[in-house]
Amino acid sequence: MKKDENKARLPFFGIGKILPYLKNYKKALAVMLIGSLVGSIIDISVPLFQRYALNHFISGGTLDTLFVFIILYLLIIVSCAALNYASTFQGTAVEVGVDKDLRNDAFEHLQTLSFSYFNQNSVGYIHSRVMSDTSRIGTLVSWTLLDSIWQLSYLVGASTVMLALNARLALLVLAVLPVTVLLFSFFQARLTKLNREIREQNSVITGAFNEGITGARTIKTLVIEELMGRSFTAETEKQRKMTVKAARLRGLFASTMHFASSLALAIVLWKGGIIAKTQIGTFSLFMSYAQGMMEPVRWVVDAISDLITTQVNIERLDKLLHTEPDVTDSDEVIAIYGDSFEPKKENWEPLKGDIRFDDVSFKYPDGDENVLEHFSLDIPFGTSVAIVGETGAGKSTLANLICRFYEPSTGRILIDGKDLKERSQLWMHSAIGYVLQSPHLFSGTVRENLLYGNPDASEKQINEALKLVSAEDTVGRLENGLDTDVGEGGDMLSTGEKQLICFARAVLTDPRILVLDEATASVDTLTEQKIQAAVEKVIKGRTSIIIAHRLSTVRNSDVILVVQNGKIVERGKHEELMSERGFYYRLYTRQYEDEATFSALS
Repeated sequence: MKKDENKARLPFFGIGKILPYLKNYKKALAVMLIGSLVGSIIDISVPLFQRYALNHFISGGTLDTLFVFIILYLLIIVSCAALNYASTFQGTAVEVGVDKDLRNDAFEHLQTLSFSYFNQNSVGYIHSRVMSDTSRIGTLVSWTLLDSIWQLSYLVGASTVMLALNARLALLVLAVLPVTVLLFSFFQARLTKLNREIREQNSVITGAFNEGITGARTIKTLVIEELMGRSFTAETEKQRKMTVKAARLRGLFASTMHFASSLALAIVLWKGGIIAKTQIGTFSLFMSYAQGMMEPVRWVVDAISDLITTQVNIERLDKLLHTEPDVTDSDEVIAIYGDSFEPKKENWEPLKGDIRFDDVSFKYPDGDENVLEHFSLDIPFGTSVAIVGETGAGKSTLANLICRFYEPSTGRILIDGKDLKERSQLWMHSAIGYVLQSPHLFSGTVRENLLYGNPDASEKQINEALKLVSAEDTVGRLENGLDTDVGEGGDMLSTGEKQLICFARAVLTDPRILVLDEATASVDTLTEQKIQAAVEKVIKGRTSIIIAHRLSTVRNSDVILVVQNGKIVERGKHEELMSERGFYYRLYTRQYEDEATFSALS
């Protein structure tokens, strides 16, 4: 289902926001609706059968029509069992189906969001939206819906029958319903607020739990198990107190509602004596309905609680689905080039690799100051540009802008003479090979990870990519070669092995623009030498952006940009910058001395 179809915004607990997701399950919902209505009619008819039996067989003293009565009663019991089975089966189909559709749409939408969203929201928070919230919504639209139709139909039907038999007594019994409405109004706002706070706290706990797993190695090496345990316990204790407070309020709500609903039975016992003298069957019917109506009233308590709780889940998932990415393609661009899920590759022009920054200023979405100000730079095709500077200086900003992970605040970035905004993001990303400082592999084999770069690559192309980045020996030493399982995130391999595979994966895309974001910063000396030798070969015939901490790796770059405090302070070739004896000179000299000292000590 298209996401724009899911943007209905209707009132009443946010249910309107998820109504479009029910369109695919019309038949199942119809079965549930019919089953619930017929089931409630059967429930309503049982006291009528009892009334007939008491008035006809007992008070009347006759057994005629007993056989027909028994047959009809058995048919009702069998029909009720069959309806229960059908409704339960279809309810399950709706629950898992809506849950699946919500998760698919949430995951798909996440793929369209910009980097800033993932920088501002933790993995635990996002995981809770996609898994926990969707599950609760699926339950709401299936079982809560099924119960609501059944119980409310029973309430209406029983009320109608009572009004027909004795309107005065029926009105006394039904007087408890306005009390229910008043109680609901009183408790709704308080329960909604508390449940929203509980769900938000649950996201905090999920994030902390995720951090405890992903950071397990760091936790152990820092010996902070006790500290992390105390912190996690504090968060769970906070949620416990909030949950207990909400439970007390719900308990008070339920007790008050139960007391109000029990008044119906008391009224029948008090005022129904007159009926009992003449029509024992009718008195029995009122007793049954008065007791039977307690179940719908109890259901109101549970359903309202579910609706209030799930309203928070709907609001949070709706917020995710309506979060707009910072970087978007215009409708005109999408019409020509397609989007990430329906690309029109036949309209994609070949990308050469000329890059131009035209008076670009930029600040991050959550930043106050410009990282770049009126920056201009021409990078002809085939040029290697190195970006250097101290840690945290903002070296990745230019690469992020070239890759269109962020948009310039002002100015333009042109690729092959055309503004990036006039081309699709996917077209741009498909022409870029990006190797990160922290290599990431997907769960699966080495081969599967390489094929993410080019799903149609042949065995020959894979081997050529591995050879080009000097990784063929590394992969050959693995237990099963290309078919070796890398584990979650590639954790079954060393950092150097992962980096070489990531490098080969980037090369396998045959990128016109290659971005190396401190690709050798986290590897050993031998792997660094392999990667550096590979870089010299790979960048030929490509435009390359090399973000580097170790300055010795960029001496041969065509242009070196020196970044300090987020600003480009120097630019030029290595020899030119060294002769100027500026910031680059001091940075290079200090790093060279540090490396020489380390080498001597070793």
